Amino acid sequence: MSVRPLPSSTPAAQGVDASGVLAFLDALDAAPEIEPHSLMILRHGHVVAAGWWAPYTPDRPQLLYSLSKSFTATAAALAAAEGLIDFDAPVISYFPEFAADITDPRSRAMLVRHVATMAGGHLAETLDAARALDPAELVRGFLLLPPDRDPGTVFAYSQPTTYTLAAIVQRVTGQPLTDYLRPRLFDPLGIGEAAWLRDRTGRELGFSGLHATTDAVARLGQLYLNHGVWEGVRLLPEGWVAEATRPHTPTAGGMGDTDRADWDQGYGCQFWMSRHGYRGDGAYGQFCLVLPEHDAVVVTTAETERMQQLLDLVWAHLLPAFGTAPPTGRERAEAALRERLSRLALPPAPGRTAPPQRADDWAAAAFIPKGGVCTAQPGLSAVAVGEDADGWTVALTDDGHDLVLRLGDGPGWTVAEEPVPTAVSGGWTDPGTLALDVLFPETPHHLLITCTLPDRTFTARWSTQPLHGGPLRTRRAPRPPAA
Repeated sequence: MSVRPLPSSTPAAQGVDASGVLAFLDALDAAPEIEPHSLMILRHGHVVAAGWWAPYTPDRPQLLYSLSKSFTATAAALAAAEGLIDFDAPVISYFPEFAADITDPRSRAMLVRHVATMAGGHLAETLDAARALDPAELVRGFLLLPPDRDPGTVFAYSQPTTYTLAAIVQRVTGQPLTDYLRPRLFDPLGIGEAAWLRDRTGRELGFSGLHATTDAVARLGQLYLNHGVWEGVRLLPEGWVAEATRPHTPTAGGMGDTDRADWDQGYGCQFWMSRHGYRGDGAYGQFCLVLPEHDAVVVTTAETERMQQLLDLVWAHLLPAFGTAPPTGRERAEAALRERLSRLALPPAPGRTAPPQRADDWAAAAFIPKGGVCTAQPGLSAVAVGEDADGWTVALTDDGHDLVLRLGDGPGWTVAEEPVPTAVSGGWTDPGTLALDVLFPETPHHLLITCTLPDRTFTARWSTQPLHGGPLRTRRAPRPPAA
């Protein structure tokens, strides 16, 4: 399918001060615990700034983590508009095969709208407890877990609520979420490739696992900013955006964290309320910020555990830019912004080429995990370094499969697509040590590997811990099965 680009414009033409965007980029550079991967800013329906930090690229789908939830809620709204879902129906009515097992009155009273708004009545995350009660069927495990309060009265951020909503959509439509959304949302918006992780039942997760481009997220945000209308055509039911983006239950303290000012503003239907506007929100900095008061959408993908700090930088630098562009100096600022966006890149890990005096030792070196097991990636059992006619390779044996990485000849990232997309940087830090940064560019995550020649061991750690388990070959967007 041919995807028509979003309309673009200069910042000044849409009343955006380019110097404010530059100040935001400066602030990101000055925040070492925030690693940005992409940024898109839309104002009055036009893209006024967009950039990707190489090796991340515009056309590559990204793991959105819990930003997936906003797409799930949109699917539920479309199913309700088609008469397939009733938000005021009991959840158990969609799973009659579990009815005899679910005896707690609060569980039986839980409505679809309660799971859509994280108000099932539990006081904390239920994922581990629900899985323990039924490892094979998460919906049943969740419904077997008695709520602490009456549904609809308390908020708790809990993955099985969204999973249950997604399971209802997939049950009543007879389709995976991506198939159901394709003709109703993805194609009308011009969203290309999108893929969702599935669990052992074959369901798409709903609460996480959607891989889509930054552009796709921006289109969803613009659709919500337009109250569900796209290019003059209503895609979402009348009134849905207002319902989904108003606070249904208070959230203060519901995440169990401090310094979370933008998590204390209330929760809608799989959207967070913010100090400014509202947002879809995924772990490690995947944000779709919708700012109706500024007629703007801001999308980020990133790797950071300082998500509040990232939002604070948006409020401090981008909000003031959404005014009237300064009458003087704007051409210079806009030229500087274009140049800056064109050269965004993540710094590669330092390292030198193979030490000549130890090249023969490294050319056929095998390494085992230091301490006997790689705790960061338990299936990673061996690393082998080799040399061929094209240069140096590093083979990671993980879950019985080899992931062969090729090292570049100099500083920078060496990108490969198969068997899983990777970008590799680093090299030898001394004659006896090889240190690599292995980036999985369809996720936010880096695997940092150090091989030590004297004792023939390696260590590995994730820069941030992936929230979905699995071997290294699964650190990518799901691909359709081969014909």
